[in-house]
Amino acid sequence: MNNTAKGGLIGGGAGAALGAGIGALIGKNATSAAIGAGIGTAVGATTGIIIGKKMDKAAAQAAAIEGARVDSIRDANNLKALKVTFDSGILFQTGKSVLNTASKNALTKFAKILVANPTMDITILGHTDNQGTLDINQKLSQDRAQAVANFLTSQNVTETQFKEITGKNYSQPVADNKTATGRAANRRVEVYMYASAKMITDAQAQGK
Repeated sequence: MNNTAKGGLIGGGAGAALGAGIGALIGKNATSAAIGAGIGTAVGATTGIIIGKKMDKAAAQAAAIEGARVDSIRDANNLKALKVTFDSGILFQTGKSVLNTASKNALTKFAKILVANPTMDITILGHTDNQGTLDINQKLSQDRAQAVANFLTSQNVTETQFKEITGKNYSQPVADNKTATGRAANRRVEVYMYASAKMITDAQAQGK
């Protein structure tokens, strides 16, 4: 069974009521339980399959961009969503929040995916390693997340798609900060792509 079919069947069986708990489990990241449009009703299997296909297409396009890693997660409605991670070593110079040329090239390609999917909601989270003070890293992580959002907006991504732009300092490491390799992995920007309420209602209408 492919990922799209799995997404539809899981989404239909669990529905929005159980989405948050399952989202955290499948996504292996508490953030996945927090993202998702508030729709207040369970999402059927057909709707899940339609949205899953859109996410599959966007995932394939994003995965082709150099410096981007794409992970499949579940949102609060238990629909398929995407986490696209950009390493800060690719995006920024150490201790800086100014995008370099290679990063702009990658984000220009990424912006085209978002523009082609205007009913996908977006959350951007900036992260740092644990070098330096909490205050410095909080500002740095916020500035990096905002820099990515600003550039995507300059490439015609609609501002209303952005639901959260937040710096997480070094509070959510994905690797050991005691090693250089671990610290490099922790310096990252994550972009979450998930179904808006309109995408869900459009898919429901399409599935009738």
